[in-house]
Amino acid sequence: MGFDRGGRGGGDRGRGGGGFRGGDRGGSRGGGDRGRGGFRGGGRGGFVCMCLLQRKQHLAVAVRRAVVVAVRHSEEVVVVVTVEVAEAVAVPPVIVEPHRHKGVFVARGGKEDLLATANLVPGESVYGEKRISVENPSKGEDGAAATKTEYRIWNPFRSKLAAGILGGLETIYMKPGSKVLYLGAASGTSVSHVADIVGPTGAAVEFSHRSGRDLINMATRRTNVIPPMVDVIFADVAQPDQARIVGINAKLFLKQGGGLLISIKASCIDSTAPPEQVFASEVQKLREDKFFPKEQLTLEPYERDHAMVSCVYLQKESLD
Repeated sequence: MGFDRGGRGGGDRGRGGGGFRGGDRGGSRGGGDRGRGGFRGGGRGGFVCMCLLQRKQHLAVAVRRAVVVAVRHSEEVVVVVTVEVAEAVAVPPVIVEPHRHKGVFVARGGKEDLLATANLVPGESVYGEKRISVENPSKGEDGAAATKTEYRIWNPFRSKLAAGILGGLETIYMKPGSKVLYLGAASGTSVSHVADIVGPTGAAVEFSHRSGRDLINMATRRTNVIPPMVDVIFADVAQPDQARIVGINAKLFLKQGGGLLISIKASCIDSTAPPEQVFASEVQKLREDKFFPKEQLTLEPYERDHAMVSCVYLQKESLD
């Protein structure tokens, strides 16, 4: 698949500028990519990949081999690239659909389905997460162009709440307009997605002794991350006395009948006991603080020896 350095007829001899007509001597007549043919030969694939990309909008081209040939012409070195195309694979566009939990979405169309939330601050990431923009299907009444919505991909390896949702949580007690107390927000990875879920009409209230510069910077743009009665507490404290911490905050801030989602890391509570024993002990402590467990699930494969427990807070004996 080299480049023939022949006489006038050497190389690729297509009429009307079909490549380098005369090898070294004929490059000036129709050389380059100006004529009808462009690079007409040069291997079985040629520049088919460029044609395919122009003909079909959503197309990925698998390149089997690329050969680069340098040819000296006068004082210049001309580089000829020949590409062999193995196959062209159609790539469907990304489709974003609502999840059964309001405020959460599923992005489909890639190798796997991904969780996402609608970005409350379009154009900005919080922890380097991927963002996708999707055109809204309907146009305005005035005939204006359709608007776009930006979504942030929610990484379950960086967020216990995302891991719990993918694990099959029946309810997360939060939706657009909810007020959430988030215990243990750290730098704001998960709480930023919570802020996206509850939206501008809700509030993501954060409390953490280790809140740092990253969380402060995020909160200045997501103005619904503010200090308080809340609808749900999400706790990711990872402290030996986290059940006590949750109980104190519930008495002060959680409404009657409100929800609790607590992430339990077994090794942070008792590294000598089996994880299942630690989880059972923590659930019993929650019961003593008037939390009634609804579900419990493991966060595997995203987190090792972690469990997510969902509860309802009933401080009074019965609801009126």
